[in-house]
Amino acid sequence: MQQTFEPSREAALRRLSAFLPRAGAAYAADRNYDHGPDRRGNISLLSPYLRHRLITEREVCAAVLERHALHDAEKFIQEVFWRTYWKGWLELRPDVWRRYGAGLERRLEALDRNGGLRRDHRAAIEGGTGIDGFDDWARELTATGYLHNHARMWFASIWIFTLRLPWELGADFFLRHLLDGDPASNTLSWRWVAGLHTRGKTYAATRDNIAKYTGGRFSPKGLAARADALDEEPPPQPRPLAPSADRFDGECALLLTEEDFGVETLPLDWARVRAIAVADMTESRTERGVADAVEAFARGAAENTIGRSAALAPGARIASSPLRRIGAGDILPWLDTERATTLVIPATPVGPAADAVDALLPALAAAGARVVRLRRAWDAAAWPHAGKGFFGLKEKIPDLLAHQGLT
Repeated sequence: MQQTFEPSREAALRRLSAFLPRAGAAYAADRNYDHGPDRRGNISLLSPYLRHRLITEREVCAAVLERHALHDAEKFIQEVFWRTYWKGWLELRPDVWRRYGAGLERRLEALDRNGGLRRDHRAAIEGGTGIDGFDDWARELTATGYLHNHARMWFASIWIFTLRLPWELGADFFLRHLLDGDPASNTLSWRWVAGLHTRGKTYAATRDNIAKYTGGRFSPKGLAARADALDEEPPPQPRPLAPSADRFDGECALLLTEEDFGVETLPLDWARVRAIAVADMTESRTERGVADAVEAFARGAAENTIGRSAALAPGARIASSPLRRIGAGDILPWLDTERATTLVIPATPVGPAADAVDALLPALAAAGARVVRLRRAWDAAAWPHAGKGFFGLKEKIPDLLAHQGLT
C-alpha cells in the first residue's frame, strides 16, 4: 500500500492540480469505484487536507470551475458540499454530538466488561471476521489512514447489520484511524447508514454492489439480508446559528486549531496580528486517542502551518511549536506575554476543538480578554441551509457558488 499523504499545504495544492483534469465527467463516471489503495486516480484524495483546511472548499471549487463547467463538474462540487452540509447540520444540532459522546462512553464501558463483545470488536478492527472485503478494508484503514467513500459505507453497513456491533464503536474506530476523521462527517455518516440521520432510511451493503464497484476484487458471502433501521429519540430541532464575528480595529493574537490551518485565506486584512500560535489537539478527537499516523499527520500539518504563518506575518511573533492543548493555563500566559487583549480564533465547528474553546471562555472573560470567533463566509452562507436533508443545500449550490464569486 504505497498511498501516502504529505501533511502540508504545498502537497494539497499539488494533489488538487493533478486531479483537476478528471474533476468533470471522468469523476462522475468513475467516482464510485474502489479500485484499491494503489489505484486512486479516479478520486481527488483531498479530504485530509480539506479536513484541516490546509486547502479550503472555496479554493477547490474555484480551481475546478476554472477548468470545467458547473454542469460537468456537478458531482464533484456536490461532494465538496456534502462536507459542508455535515458540518452545518451538526452545528445546528450540537446535542447530537453530545449524544454520540455519551453513547460511545456507554459502549466503551460495555466493551471493557463484556468478553464476547470485546472478542467480536477485536475481530472487526483487526480484519479477522472472515468477511471478504470487510477484513481488507479494516487492514487498509489501519495501514493507510484512508478508505474510499464507498468502502466506508459498505464497512459501516456490515459492521451494523451483519456483525451487529454498536455503531458508536465503529464511528470511533474510523475517527481514531482516518487522516480526514471529522466529528461531523464521520458521526453523521455512520448515523445515516444506521437509519438515524434520515429516519428509517438505511444503507444496505450487498454482495453484487460490492463486486461491481470493486471490479470483482471482493464478493462477500453471508451479508445481512435486511438492514432494519436503528432507533433512538428524534434529534432536536435546529438551533439558530450564532452571529458571525464583527470586524474590529486593533491588535490581536491569532490561535489556529486543527479545524482551520488555512492562515493564507483567513479574512484578516482588517486586523493587526501581533502573535500567532497553532494548536494540535488531535488526541482529543476520541476517548482513547488516535492512531500514530493520524497524530503524525496532524502534527506535521500544524508544523507546516507554523512555517507558513512566519512567512505570511513577518512582524508577528510565531510560537515555535504546536500547542498540545488549549487550556486557560496555556492561553492566558501567552496572551499576557504578547500583551494582547483580543484573541481571534477561526470558527471551530461542533466537536472536540469547539468544546476546548468553549471551556476557555469563562477564564478569558474573567481576565478581560476578548474572543473573536471568526467564521468563514463559505460556512456562514451555507450552514443555514443544512437544517434538513442534503437536498435543501444541494438546490442552493449554484447560488452559494455565485455568492462566492465562482460562477
